[in-house]
Amino acid sequence: MTTGTGTTAVAGAELVAEVRAGRHAAVPALLERLDGPARKALLPELKELRKEVRRWDWNRWREQEAVRRALWVAGAGCHTGPAAAASWIGSRELAGWSDRFAPLVLSVLEHRDTTWLGEVARRLAEHPAAAEEQFRLVHDLVVRTGCAVPGSEGYLRGWTRTRYDRDLLDRLRADPHTPLLVPRVIELTETPDALAWPTGPDQQAPWPAALKALADEGVLDRAVLADGCLSRLLRGGRPRDLRFPLALLQALGTTAQERSGRVADWLGMAADGPSPVAGYAQQVLGELALEGGLGTRELAEMSGAVLFRTEKKLVRAQLTLLGKVLRKDPGAAAELLPVITDAFGNEDTTIQERALALVGRHLAGVDETIRTELAGSVELLSPVHRAAAAELFGVSAPATDVPYEEILPPVPEAAPVAPPAETIAELVADLVALERHPYGSLEEFERALDGLVRHAHRNREALTAAAWEAFSGSHWLGGADHTTDGSRGVQTAIAGLLGTVRAERIDAARRRPGGTPSCAHEALTRVIDARVWEAAWLLMSAEPVPFLLATPTLHTGSIEPRVLVERLRAYRDAGVEPLPLDLAQALLRVRKADPSAAEAAGEAAVLDTRAGTRLAAWLTAEDSLTPTLRLMPRGDTARSGQWWLADRLVVAVREREVIREEFPPAFAWLGGSRKEIVRGCHQYHWSVLRPLWPGVLPDDRETLAAWLLPSVAGGADWEERGAAEGLTALAEADGPVGPAVHLSLAVGLGARHAEDRLTAVDALLVLASRGELDPVALGARLAELVAEGTVKPNRLADAARTAAATGAYATVLTVLRELLPGLLGAQRPVRGAGDLVAVAAECAERCGGSGEIAGLAETAGRPGATQLVVQARRLRAALGYGSGSGSGSGSGSGSGSGSDQPTPEVA
Repeated sequence: MTTGTGTTAVAGAELVAEVRAGRHAAVPALLERLDGPARKALLPELKELRKEVRRWDWNRWREQEAVRRALWVAGAGCHTGPAAAASWIGSRELAGWSDRFAPLVLSVLEHRDTTWLGEVARRLAEHPAAAEEQFRLVHDLVVRTGCAVPGSEGYLRGWTRTRYDRDLLDRLRADPHTPLLVPRVIELTETPDALAWPTGPDQQAPWPAALKALADEGVLDRAVLADGCLSRLLRGGRPRDLRFPLALLQALGTTAQERSGRVADWLGMAADGPSPVAGYAQQVLGELALEGGLGTRELAEMSGAVLFRTEKKLVRAQLTLLGKVLRKDPGAAAELLPVITDAFGNEDTTIQERALALVGRHLAGVDETIRTELAGSVELLSPVHRAAAAELFGVSAPATDVPYEEILPPVPEAAPVAPPAETIAELVADLVALERHPYGSLEEFERALDGLVRHAHRNREALTAAAWEAFSGSHWLGGADHTTDGSRGVQTAIAGLLGTVRAERIDAARRRPGGTPSCAHEALTRVIDARVWEAAWLLMSAEPVPFLLATPTLHTGSIEPRVLVERLRAYRDAGVEPLPLDLAQALLRVRKADPSAAEAAGEAAVLDTRAGTRLAAWLTAEDSLTPTLRLMPRGDTARSGQWWLADRLVVAVREREVIREEFPPAFAWLGGSRKEIVRGCHQYHWSVLRPLWPGVLPDDRETLAAWLLPSVAGGADWEERGAAEGLTALAEADGPVGPAVHLSLAVGLGARHAEDRLTAVDALLVLASRGELDPVALGARLAELVAEGTVKPNRLADAARTAAATGAYATVLTVLRELLPGLLGAQRPVRGAGDLVAVAAECAERCGGSGEIAGLAETAGRPGATQLVVQARRLRAALGYGSGSGSGSGSGSGSGSGSDQPTPEVA
């Protein structure tokens, strides 16, 4: 180790030079030549180099990464305190995503004592990202020092990542920490990926089998594992996170003590667990019940919870279990029959009928008090079963002559957007909240962009200082030039304010030529990104405008006409010219249908400014931007180029002189060409901008719907989650409702994921409450989509059932009337058709529908008792036509167990 001052200075300078050159491998040897004080003296220079590297252009990324790795190693060896050393080593900015340079860091720490190294290990283990991504380094420190094995989530995740499937059992068996860490892994709220998904050739998760083998060998305590799994399942969570503890528990099996000693836990899982967990708990409790180990009261408690669940498989299994118990113990009827009537309210009429039959078989075994209680549940049944139930209980059937009244949600009112941030501190807090999601929601994004412009105009110096303080350590600040086509949202605007992005880059981005977008997503995204670059250019200039014109006043993204007039008046009085993109977006957002629009147009005209004249003309123009929409027939295969719905949409844009001549190039797709545009898109990476797309065209929902359709189609075609998000905005937006809106809604109702279907149902109900829904047109669109296979009947039935259950029975029945003839007349049985007919029957029974549906009589007249035939008879009876109008119940309704195709759970 060097001790001479001059030699030390030379060695220190040489070390910094090697670090600046990115030669990390040379660092350990150079550090050996420096003593403690000399190393500490280099820290300010290393920290300054770290700041400098952050500001480098993205095109120097290779050099940047090399220097950061060298800095990582050098700083680890120069810090004298364990807290500072752990902070430096744990920095993802320096360490990166790989741990392959960890041996270099360990080598520069070898001279430290065990206590010091143990403290570094403890602190790194408490740092979530460092503990997981630099697990090998932390693990080696733990082994070297003999300190307590960390139990932090990051450390546990890192441990699971380093145990590979091909030799998992051997690795776990050889690791002395396995007995300590496995129970902690089971407790994790979010299961590590290595444990959550099957990866073997037989698609079986390898961890449960490996842990069972270790339990059999005595390496692991089986009771501890089983107890941990039960506790974790009882806590609940996402199905993904419960897959591993459930699989492990099933592999281990349960002992008689675990079954009977934790009945309360099993009851909780059966009631509230995800379907697989509830099914396993139901199986355990069912075995207990049949063995006599579950009391009648506990069985009643369990049944009440399970019969309330929506999964038909679980409900049917519970009714089967109750039937078996009642056969063995008829005396339990007094406690169990009232619980069975909970199934009278099930949406599936075959389950209702099954529950009613079960009650009927054991009704003789209860006294009059219980019979009276059971009779009070008749109204829970669908009308098709009420007469039979009334006869069974010896009571009068509920009155059916009450006038029907459609129940729709109140018309939603547009909520005002929150006012701009009053202080720089408030604005910076909003910007920090957006750092992880630089676009955020529409309101968050627009308020942040406007807030930057406002406060830069008021006090640019103070805003710049506050932004540097908040974001100087952000990785994106020095890399704002990394993309050639898009922006980083609000972060790009902040980079413009702080001058960390080149002026040429900003100017080129905001002036980018228009042309035909490569896909529908790009059209909407192009506008958003262009506005961000315009804001960045504005913030970079010395004289920014006082505020943005396009900031919405309502949550839909719209601007009230008089507010925009006042904004333009303020611009005129300040002698400021509007920004081209900002003004164009403001025009597209102003509410032309607002009652004050005509008066606002007059006020705008007398402003005596070019912008005021444009606003007046825009508010009074009668022509529309709405394109025409055509859907090409579906091809024979996915390779035909005309299989996915997004590939088959043809949008014919109307040429509009005002768009071509007065709007910036980013808006050219709205009316700058007569060419038909066919645009398929399968790009999931645009989803981060999805919440902002409706804000581009909040006053013209037909045009907006045409460009949102490819995104909405992803929910049905590609099973993308969140695809229907834009439907809420379409329902609440302004402008006429036409084919594009109805097609978007139809596709959303057939989405793969239940939450997307629920969003579509909400949109349907909002449109109906506003008097803007055409249920006949929607039904016709659905008939086309079901016939070609884009929308699956069972998914649509789930959405229709949900909409009807809110009280919109007549609306849903009108939609289904247009859809059913194609299903009933199909040459081959359509999977799930019976579910749709069942929803239609429920609606007809509730709202008193009448009239014929093509193909219904023929289907109802078929022999047998398939789900489709049973429900067709029920619908025919509800509509009041055809022979045997009363045959919707009793023997005519059957159990529906034999079907044209097995009736599946919604997939």
